[in-house]
This record gives sequence, structure tokens and C-alpha cells, in this order.
Amino acid sequence: MLEIADNGRTWLLSGPASSYAVHLTEDDELLHLHWGPRIALADAEALAVRPLPDYWPFESPLDGREEYPVEGGPRFVRPALSVRGDERRGTEWRFEAYEAEGDHLRLGFRDGGLAITLHYRIRHDVVERWVTLDNEGPALELLRADPATWTLPDREEWRLSQLHGRWAAESRLTASPLTYGEKIIGSRRGHTGHQHLPWVALDTDATEESGEVYGCALGWSGSWRIAVAQLPDARVQITGGPGYDDSGLLRLESDESYTTPVFAGLWSDGGFGGASRAWHAYQRAYVIPDADRDRPVLFNSWEATEFDISEEQQGTLARRAAAIGVELFVVDDGWFGKRTSDRAGLGDWTVNRDRFPNGLKPLADYVHALGMQFGIWVEPEMVNPDSELYRAHPDWVQFQPGRKRTEFRNQLVLNLAREDVQEYLWEQLDALLSSAPIDYVKWDFNRCFTDAGWPGEPYPQRLWVDHVRALYALLDRLRAAHPNVAFESCSGGGGRIDLGIISRTDQVWTSDNTDPLDRLAIQHGFSQIHPARVMAAWVTDSPNTQLNGRISSLRFRFVSSMAGVLGVGGDLTRWTEEELAEAGEWVALYKEIRPLVQHGDLYRLRPPRGGLSAVQYVRGDEAVVLAWLQAQSHGEPVPALRLRGLDPTASYECPETGEIHSGAVLLHHGLRTGLRGDLDAAVFRLRRI
Repeated sequence: MLEIADNGRTWLLSGPASSYAVHLTEDDELLHLHWGPRIALADAEALAVRPLPDYWPFESPLDGREEYPVEGGPRFVRPALSVRGDERRGTEWRFEAYEAEGDHLRLGFRDGGLAITLHYRIRHDVVERWVTLDNEGPALELLRADPATWTLPDREEWRLSQLHGRWAAESRLTASPLTYGEKIIGSRRGHTGHQHLPWVALDTDATEESGEVYGCALGWSGSWRIAVAQLPDARVQITGGPGYDDSGLLRLESDESYTTPVFAGLWSDGGFGGASRAWHAYQRAYVIPDADRDRPVLFNSWEATEFDISEEQQGTLARRAAAIGVELFVVDDGWFGKRTSDRAGLGDWTVNRDRFPNGLKPLADYVHALGMQFGIWVEPEMVNPDSELYRAHPDWVQFQPGRKRTEFRNQLVLNLAREDVQEYLWEQLDALLSSAPIDYVKWDFNRCFTDAGWPGEPYPQRLWVDHVRALYALLDRLRAAHPNVAFESCSGGGGRIDLGIISRTDQVWTSDNTDPLDRLAIQHGFSQIHPARVMAAWVTDSPNTQLNGRISSLRFRFVSSMAGVLGVGGDLTRWTEEELAEAGEWVALYKEIRPLVQHGDLYRLRPPRGGLSAVQYVRGDEAVVLAWLQAQSHGEPVPALRLRGLDPTASYECPETGEIHSGAVLLHHGLRTGLRGDLDAAVFRLRRI
């Protein structure tokens, strides 16, 4: 809901539980008033009349209070907008007008020929903010154009939570006290990165289920930066957007415009769990394509075959996958060009006729006849030097003239900012998706930007932004032309996960690490911001030869992966009949609980810190608990679990234990009888009676 004061200079956006208010002074200074519990418009108007502090000349009264700090004038905080012209720098804007359309508020400002529009929209309790810049004057350089700066209320002893990691160890949650100065996270790598997810949360004393939590998440899939600053007067501001350094985003010629991505913010008084559930509900309602559809159980051939694939071999795997209940069969790397290793073939998106003599259609038809959907793997933004594409167009890659072209994984990055590269990829991928009944595409991105040059381009820095914008446009175009094809985002695992890519794909590959124990911590961190509906997780072979050699039971592997979108990635031709039969039972159970996992509310009952960990999903009158016993020491009994989100006055039946529980249940007996020893796991369903 959007409310506007009679004077047209105070605006209040309110969701079910929270409000966000801004005010424009008579001097056209846009001030932040409130972000937190829901308030009335009269309350916002009362906040608007409070005077700014009268500081000595060494501090600015605007710092920490301005809604969108620009560069220039009496400001010392990090600017959200930094502009350069031939004869001037900085911004001196004047307010022009506002527009209100439903819950969408636009605040229009102008600085000479540059029109600046701040956008606000509230969905559930998530505030979406972004900025549009329209240049009607001489050319300008945008050094920085962040979608938002978030201002937090005065509090003591803020604590900052973030997700950090690396390849095969993504999304690990850490929290630390916020101190004076700036804490900066981000990516210089051209994609979101394994090292940080673009999300932060701040609290003072929140627990999993109580206390205030402020969270911010950026919807951008390229290089990015989020700066969390505790200012000299203890106020806190969070500024973030595309680009890591201030070396230039874009050059805006006359009559050109730029729209930033969305930087979303959420306030919750339900602790970290309540904040997560609010983020999840927002994404299922407004971000994820076709979020109301169940994601199918998939089989992916990579760990079973790697590059050594053939039509006959894939057919054998498909028969075994169908027999255990798999719904989507995916052929991974190795089906195209001269792709017999990672040294050749990227860029040549035509079927390898030695491996698939009649193309992909016969295999796709066979997979469909088995009752499954058919999918393939691609990596369109990359090229191997040993490829027909590179030999024809060596200038199509990012490179610096006179410098060695760095090859990670024997590949280079195509300059997707070029229109000819965009058109080539559209033609190749459109033809591919038209050549066979393909239902799913796993879209990979297996290296970072290193030599991000564009010889001959007057403003080569723009490739950092334009690569991502072109990626979005290509995905949008393919989805429009092939509306029944689902897409998965992958970047060597979890290297490209953010609200921007999630708005264009149906699920994301969480990590290349498929070890079920390691995955518990990765999935715990992932769940802080993103829902199980997009979190792909595979059951692979034991020992885990891909990473650590750990041995784990099929039971533990399945229950770990059932916490998200279940997949299977092991070599089914090596599984025993007993293992295949057990796998079929787990797949059938997952299909029963899938509506709860993929569409229900998540409660993290115990974090994965050793010993017992568990999550619970609730939807309507049903719930399911997934529990993992990592280790049992000194004969200690398994602790009880207090369930969440149930009606405390109702009774619930658990078929796994045969017991009747109240809604305020401590799940106890079933845990002690169902979990024994190291790396054990169990599933408990609850239905209201």
C-alpha cells in the first residue's frame, strides 16, 4: 500500500507487517524517515518535521539521513550516484515531480540534462528499489549508479551476517559485530561469484525465531559491491549495486538511458527464520518463473560419464533412471562439436555425429517414451581456442591487445556485449532448441572474467554491464520463443546465484560439491535468502570420488538432497539392484513431500554444527521434518526437536512413528529410534487429524 501526505512531499509504503517512509524537504533534500514496524501516515508526517542536527563544519547533517546520497555538495558518505561530464562532476539535482501507480512510487529529479528517477515498490514486506537515468544532454560517464542506499535506525551493537565461500564451499553463513568504518563484499569476477552471495542481514539480538532483522539482496548477475558502513555518529547505511570499483559503468550518450537492477530490502521481527520465510514467499510470488509448478526429479549424466558419452550409453542410463522414478533426464557436457575433453568444442553448438549419428532427437524421443522429460547442458558464454567458432572469430572474445589471453579451464570468455556475438548465440541456441523436443537447459558459466578488454570500442568498460544485460536479453528471448523449456543457472556450482538470474531461470545449481554432509552447511546458508524451490541437489556415488572420498549411506545422501529440488547424479549402471530399489522408494517419498518442500514455509530447527541438525517444511495442515545425525558421541541420546509453525491446539499423526503428536510437539521418540550412529538421516511426516 502506498500513501501520500497532503503536501505531496512525504510518502509511506506499507506491507502486511512493515512500513517504509521518505520525505522531501523544502530544499529538495530527500530524507529517509522510517524502515521497520508498520506505522500510519500521520506517524511518518510527525517524523518529517524533526529538524536535522546542527553539526560543526567537519560533519554533514545529511550523512546517514539522506535517502539516496549523490556525489557532491555537503556529503561525505559513499555516494550511490557518481557522474562525470566533460565540464563537471557530481550531481546537484532538483525535484521535479512524483508519480504513483498502485504500489509503485516514482520520484523524479533533474540535474541539467540528466533525469533521475527513484523507483519504489513494496511486495509483501519486501521493498524493491531501483533507479532510471535518462540523459537528455551531452554525453555523461556513470562511474557509479547504485539502485539504493538503505538506512537503518539507531541501535547499539549491530551484528552483520553474510554468506561467504569458494568453489565447492559456497553459501557458508557467518556473523560478526559491525564496527566503525566500512565492510565491503562483492565480486570483481564478471559474475556473482562463489565468494559471496549479494545479501547481507543486520540485527542486534535476533535469534532464529525472534527479534528484528534487516536484510538486503541485490538482483545482479555480474560484478557487484555492497558496502555496509557504520558512520561516525553510529548510524548505519548499506549501499550496493553493479560494478566493484568506481572505474566506470557506462557512458550515456545523448538520449540514452540506463535502468539499474533491483536492490531489495526486508524488515522482519520474526528472527532470521521469519526473514527467510518472507524472502522465500516473495521470490515464489514475484521472482521465480512458474514458481507454482513442482520442479521434477532429474538425473544428470555428468558424474556418471563425464565426457565419455554416446547415444547407447545415455539410453542405458535413461532406462535405469526411469525405473527409479526420475522425471527429467539431462545429458551433460560432451554431446556437441569435438567435445571429448574440456580442451575443445565450446562455441560449436552442433551435435557430435560420431556420438549421436542422427542428432539428439532419437534420444529425446526415447527418453520421452520412458515417461521422462529431456534436457541438455550448454555453456554459451564461453569458447575454446580449439573450436570452429574461435578460428573464425578470434576477435569475439574478451582480450587486451598485446597481452596474453588467460585460459581458465582451457577456455575464453566471449564478449557478449557485442551484438554480433549475441545474434550468433541466439541463432545457435534457437536452432538447437528447435531441432529436438528439449524440455530443459542447464546453462553453465565455468570461468571468471580476467582479460576484460574490447579493442576498438570507445568505452570498453561497458562490457562488464552490457555482458550481463545481453545475457538477460538472450535468456528472455529464448524463454519467449520456447516457453515450455525450463532453464537452470550454473556457474561451476553456485557461482551465479542472485535475484537477477533467479528471475529468468527455474532453478539454480547450488554447488559442485555433492557430498551430502558438506551440503548441509551449504544448503543452510543458501536458505537464509533463497527458497528450496530453486535449490538443486543431487544424490551421487559413494565414496565421493569427485571431492573428498567420504563414504555415506544412500539414506543419508537422499535425505540431504530431498531438502531442495531432488536430483540423481550417480552412475546408475554401477548401482546394485538393492540400491536401485531403495532409490526408487526415496524418490517416491520425495514426490509425496515435494509440495511441502518446494512450496512450504521453512523452519530451520537445528543448524548443521555437528550432532543433530534438522529442517521442517509446513504447508497447510501438513509438515515434514528432515533430520540428520552427523555424529553421536559418548552414547549421548539424540536430543528432541521442538517443531514450529503448527497449530498448538491440534493433533498431528506421524506415519513414520505411528504416534499422535500435538502441534506443540517435541519430536523425540522417533528421532531416538530412527537415528543411530554417524551420518544417519530420517524423514518424518505430520498430518493434522
